[in-house]
Amino acid sequence: MHQSSAINLNQETWALLERKDRTDSDNQRMITFAKDSLYHWQKSSNYKPVNHQRGEWLISHVYAVLNHGKEALSHAEICMDITMNESLKDFDLAYAYECMARAYAALGFPQKMNKCYSNAKANWKTIKKIEDKKLFFSDLYSEPWYDGKKNQGII
Repeated sequence: MHQSSAINLNQETWALLERKDRTDSDNQRMITFAKDSLYHWQKSSNYKPVNHQRGEWLISHVYAVLNHGKEALSHAEICMDITMNESLKDFDLAYAYECMARAYAALGFPQKMNKCYSNAKANWKTIKKIEDKKLFFSDLYSEPWYDGKKNQGII
């Protein structure tokens, strides 16, 4: 039951992220869904540390999209800590750097953002599956990056 709930809540979060006409209520639901998805992964019998890492990434991403930099960075740091402590590579390492970059963008810290963005881009070579590479670059090049990347000529 928990794994199914985690997956469904993750999908609901993404459905809201993709909406252009989100209301304040939708934004609050999106935060709740992302957090609840992680909660249910942690209760799942199939739980692994990578589920926690990816859950923290999603929560950070939601906060970054909503321009809540402090909250985005808090969850991005947890995501990165798990990534390093578990020696996660490939897809997860690249996304951990992307997560940090986007959180710094939301905070308006262009130098830190650019460093993490460069690390994210550099790690695309470690992603083994073609589909995962495409997904990663689609996410990396998606907005919002606020003014930081455009002003730095990175995007």
